[in-house]
Amino acid sequence: MQTHFKRWLFLIHRWLGIAVCVLFAMWFASGMVMMYVGYPKLTDDERLQHLLRLDANAALLAPGQALARAGIAGPLDELRLAAASGGRPVYLATPPRAAGGDAHKPPPKGTGMVVVDAVTGARLQGADRAHAMASAAAFAGPGVKLGYLGAVDEDAFTHSRGLDAHRPLHKVQMLDDARTLLWISSRTGEVVRDAPRTEQLWNYVGAWIHWLYPFRGNAFQPYWTEIVNWSSIVGVAVALSGTVVGIMRWRFRKPYRSGARTPYPSALMRWHHISGMLFALVTITWIFSGLMSMNPWRVFDTGAPQLQLDALRGGPLVLSDRDAAPGALLRAAGGDVRELRWVRVLGENRVLAQRAGGQPEVFDSAGAQALALDAAAVQDAGSRLVAAPLARVERLTQYDLYYYARDAHTMMGGVDKPLPVLRLVFADPHATWVHVDPHTGAVLGQLDSGKRASRWLFAMLHSWDWLPLLERRPLWDAVLIVLSLGGLLLSGTGVVIGWRRLGKKLGSKSEIRGNLGEPADSTPMVSPDQRPA
Repeated sequence: MQTHFKRWLFLIHRWLGIAVCVLFAMWFASGMVMMYVGYPKLTDDERLQHLLRLDANAALLAPGQALARAGIAGPLDELRLAAASGGRPVYLATPPRAAGGDAHKPPPKGTGMVVVDAVTGARLQGADRAHAMASAAAFAGPGVKLGYLGAVDEDAFTHSRGLDAHRPLHKVQMLDDARTLLWISSRTGEVVRDAPRTEQLWNYVGAWIHWLYPFRGNAFQPYWTEIVNWSSIVGVAVALSGTVVGIMRWRFRKPYRSGARTPYPSALMRWHHISGMLFALVTITWIFSGLMSMNPWRVFDTGAPQLQLDALRGGPLVLSDRDAAPGALLRAAGGDVRELRWVRVLGENRVLAQRAGGQPEVFDSAGAQALALDAAAVQDAGSRLVAAPLARVERLTQYDLYYYARDAHTMMGGVDKPLPVLRLVFADPHATWVHVDPHTGAVLGQLDSGKRASRWLFAMLHSWDWLPLLERRPLWDAVLIVLSLGGLLLSGTGVVIGWRRLGKKLGSKSEIRGNLGEPADSTPMVSPDQRPA
């Protein structure tokens, strides 16, 4: 019985490993690339830096007047004013989501913002090629030539579901030194993604291959999730079986007659065995945590209800003649404002004036006066976001294990993480935490027990998002590179061993093994002098 178990264990590890080690090597190599070059994205900071400054002396319609001319009478989630579409100032109105919608997910394809010309009040009915080129020219700045590359629904750098509301996308090549590609929404005319040439090239050996994106945007698209999930599951099985084989073959107490702890005469096999003993655990951890990044079969979904955002907003956002014109707000803000955003907080319309960097300045929408929100009132209203008792309130003045910032290029980076923030901890069945910005009254995130588990099983185990390391770079870099190189050695030797063995199998003639049907390679190759003494 034990002999059969060992035989099948060796066979499973050997033949599954031939294919899976290629995946392992690819994941380790591409993971090191992703430490420094992430999948293309347009962060909010980048977007603001490329927006034209809003002119306080421009003849811009007041928000209520512009919306009335465009025939928009209902309440909104928010309203933005920026020179973001065709290089001219526009209002971008986000309607309320349908009941049951998730405020943290993008709207479905073909829905979302309504764009209104801030000078005429005319409603934009999609963005054509000329409009897209005007948006690209404003983004690129003066003197940069552009080339139109056509419209795409999805390509290698636009798989993100956050872009669904903007498809199809106009693709424009900037003829700048970085050879930057732009993708522009056909719905709103905004630039929604950029990627310099170097970022594109590194992505083909980084995120694009790491996330198995060759299986996206083609006949395999419906199966991509299952391909990633089952590749990871098989990978974990192969790594576990290899660990068991490695431990069984390693002589911990008494060495083999050759004096070695490993029985394999081949240098390649010895390196594979030794690297497996050293790096098997980190390999299993990374493959497993990669699987967790997919939220397989929705294991982290707890069924937590939506936040009751009206408790913090104090009612819907409705713009009227009472709301000040943009010129008054821009003069009060003092210049260099790239975007004005109207929101509803604590029962009043507020305006956030956003510059190219830093936190927004808060203004009263009616009087155009700068103000500071009452932190106690924000906390009191926030306590009603969840229909459960508020267990405690924490005021964070520095990052911790659950609220922290990552570099913009990383998968979870590029999102504003201001300080200080309020953490509202609720005594509900889902153990919900809510982070609220006391400066703007905005909900920054919701963490239930499932999302906190994902933080540990994915972010911590896969990216090593551990503050003592993240705050001590390049220590974080050194640790991850050493471990990745160890995993690459383990998987790389496995690829060569498997390739050689497969080549011999395919190149040799078939041999009859007799009636027992015993596999030709059912036991490891061991030289006589390396058998146990």
